[in-house]
Amino acid sequence: MIQEFKDFIAKGNVMDMAVGIIIGAAFTAIVTSLVGDLINPLIGLVSGGVDFTNNYAVLGGEVPAGASLDAAREAGASIFAYGAFIMAVINFLIIAFVVFMLVKMVNRVKDAALAKEEAAAAPEAPAGPTELDILMEIRDAMQRQNAS
Repeated sequence: MIQEFKDFIAKGNVMDMAVGIIIGAAFTAIVTSLVGDLINPLIGLVSGGVDFTNNYAVLGGEVPAGASLDAAREAGASIFAYGAFIMAVINFLIIAFVVFMLVKMVNRVKDAALAKEEAAAAPEAPAGPTELDILMEIRDAMQRQNAS
């Protein structure tokens, strides 16, 4: 059983998956920062600072008028936090678009590198006869014709 486990772990696809998970976890921090620190403030600037996070409906309980979502939750009220859901969907769409653009860029770089490797590995087409070679063949054919 231990040997089977070692064989399973040593397989390339398991190691590739582990590396992918580790890189993905590190990449999550980068994408989260990109969205939260760079893209969302720009969208807020363009949209006039629209933030749906504190939009909610009170389903039961007492909440002071104009209270934030956190204050409503702390008051113990039953709330329908549709604004937080809308912001989560917006953030997801932004993250998905950013990841799509990054993957598209990486694929373009990989395709260019593969094309360059294939061009370097492809055997050169045999060069055709030069003009001089053709003229020499014509001359030799004419000499043979005149000699006969």
